Amino acid sequence: MAKNVTKVVKLNIDAGKATPAPPVGTVLGPAGINLQEFCTKYNDATRDRMGDILPVEITIYEDRTFDFVIKTPPASFLIKKAAKAKKGSAKGSKEVVATITREQLKEIAETKLPDLNAYDVESAMKIVEGTATNMGVKVED
Repeated sequence: MAKNVTKVVKLNIDAGKATPAPPVGTVLGPAGINLQEFCTKYNDATRDRMGDILPVEITIYEDRTFDFVIKTPPASFLIKKAAKAKKGSAKGSKEVVATITREQLKEIAETKLPDLNAYDVESAMKIVEGTATNMGVKVED
């Protein structure tokens, strides 16, 4: 018999660093799930990607059990990491703050492909390139 879903929560958490303290505890505490159990499972599942910020979708059931799905890091995070930039441009595409190569763009697109609405790497590259442009990151050939 299928379990009834009570709530679906989406969070961005540092890989391997989930703790019952805020923001995780603040969001999941009222749902009544075991925070320490969630943190332990999440940290074990993300230990190999330390330093990345990972979106996680947590499905909470009526009996206070839960499942979670870890997504790929946000495109903006991957672009900043590849460009070695602290943050994107405050003026969007009008101000260039960093540059990345086509090869770096392709790597980011391949990483993001499962979570994007694209069927091939070329389409994913266009999506990621648009994000980079809006962040003030120039893509060079």
